[in-house]
Amino acid sequence: MNAPRSSPALSSYKDVTTRSVSVRGVDFVYRRLGPEGDGVPLILLHHLTAVLDNWDPRVVDGLAARRRVIAFDHRGVGASGGSTPDTIEAMARDAVLFIRAFGFERVDLLGLSMGGFIAQVIAAEEPQLVRRVVLAGTGPAGGPGIDKITALTLRDILKGFLTRKDPKEFLFFTDTEHGRSEARAFLERLRERTDHRDKAVSLTSFRAQLKAIHRWGLQPPADLSRIHQPVLVANGESDRMVPSENTLDLAARLPRGELVPLYPDAGHGGIFQYHDEFVTRARAFLEAQPDD
Repeated sequence: MNAPRSSPALSSYKDVTTRSVSVRGVDFVYRRLGPEGDGVPLILLHHLTAVLDNWDPRVVDGLAARRRVIAFDHRGVGASGGSTPDTIEAMARDAVLFIRAFGFERVDLLGLSMGGFIAQVIAAEEPQLVRRVVLAGTGPAGGPGIDKITALTLRDILKGFLTRKDPKEFLFFTDTEHGRSEARAFLERLRERTDHRDKAVSLTSFRAQLKAIHRWGLQPPADLSRIHQPVLVANGESDRMVPSENTLDLAARLPRGELVPLYPDAGHGGIFQYHDEFVTRARAFLEAQPDD
């Protein structure tokens, strides 16, 4: 693995340079921002079909105000090389290799949806590497409704095609006046970056991710007692993709789980809809003492 050079990061996610690091012969693209230093970096793990441009800049900029934040494309996703694995466990192993390419010995994780599945595996398998975890819009292996994500996603992609709307409007937000307004605002924020945008996810990668998620949903109920790190759990109260009962289950069964009250009139994209509130709560959690 070739470690990337350290360089100053810009203060805004919409402007920060996209870089790459070679991990066992595969180039992973990433964006890094926030103050450099000796603090614990925060690694962002994203959702189904997401590339670098799908992180809400308000969330990333807010989290990067006082710490290093690194977002990256998984293997085969966006501009990253290689082929996308079709299991969550393989994605987690890739993420660990990516993290170690920077020489980090301790990191925090923020996992959204599929990224939350990946974060759970990393936290359980690499307890010395992971200090704290934030899980959003996600659930444990075998959680109710997770095996239905494929059918739901394909239906709403078709609905988006027929209505000429972004499927995230249906998948991430509630079908209320307020939810529709928040969806439009979120999509506007995603368009703030105009230069050097990432590549869209390929159909091959999309299929592999769907297979991985389906397998995760069909697994026996997860043993969450293996995750000993402090974990903050957040979601909207009306998540259609990963039903919100999974969020409550995570908070109840994780040994050190902490629940953010479910965001009202919000769905899978609750942390984007309530970005100010989420950033405030997440920063307080990640900065809390003691670390261990």
